[in-house]
Amino acid sequence: MSNQFIPQEEQAFVLFAQHGWADTFHDIAQLAKSLAYSNTIIYTPDLGWVNTWLEIAPLIIKVENIATEAIAKHPELPWRIVAHSMGALIWLEVLDRHPEWLPKIHSFALVASPVGGSDLGRLFDPFRWFPLMARDLGKNRRSIAEAIASKIPVLTVVGDIGNNTDGTVPVGCSQFAQATFVRLDGIRHAPLKNHPRVAVTVREFWGNPVIAPIQNDSASLLITKLRSLDLTETDHQNFEKAKLIHTGSDDTKLWVWTNALQVNHVFVSVCDRCVYSAYTGWQDKGKLAMMLKELY
Repeated sequence: MSNQFIPQEEQAFVLFAQHGWADTFHDIAQLAKSLAYSNTIIYTPDLGWVNTWLEIAPLIIKVENIATEAIAKHPELPWRIVAHSMGALIWLEVLDRHPEWLPKIHSFALVASPVGGSDLGRLFDPFRWFPLMARDLGKNRRSIAEAIASKIPVLTVVGDIGNNTDGTVPVGCSQFAQATFVRLDGIRHAPLKNHPRVAVTVREFWGNPVIAPIQNDSASLLITKLRSLDLTETDHQNFEKAKLIHTGSDDTKLWVWTNALQVNHVFVSVCDRCVYSAYTGWQDKGKLAMMLKELY
């Protein structure tokens, strides 16, 4: 069932606010209300706490149906979408199914969302055998996100409590081409769903919603190549253990480290500041070795 708040004044836009995994609509509704004007219609679908531990497919269908109903009820109104964590993944899937809806969308703000595939999800289900949420959270949706971000203004907001993570989602996992990227230091994953600094960031983006340009610097190009392998992005805590294997002309550096379990990690730094960290599963370690050989 959708929880809907309908102001009495003439409506200006529809705001969809979607909660994430192991959550209900209550907190994200607070964020939505802080973002809304007196004439905004707000939809905050409650997916059910238990349901968020199961499969994502029924949740996608539920949000898709609510959005379809909103179109029928308010066909003339533009949309703004704000979604936390798994909620943003659901909306990526919904919009991928309905590209005809994109012209209606003013902007889409993803908050702490594991777009590149959750490292925790992949840790719990590395071979993606089990029909539970870990498998679905571990899926890489970066290509879907980038296709959407090339057509409508998209914002991705992340928290960073140190080592390039919000404690649940690594910062890099939320990055993708042509999305405006904002890092909020000192905020953990859960509080991001209704933090005042997130509301300020979203409002600022609404004031100038743009499609961000593609980054063509050496570090960004190298990271794009590594991301094409669908490595599991993680935090930077092991960067100091890595061995330098290449330095580019603009001080972009590539590092590698193999842990005690023979899992290969790769890092990219700029001026010795780590900007990318990922590891490869045992079944895919050959892909990384081949790319590194081709590159250097």
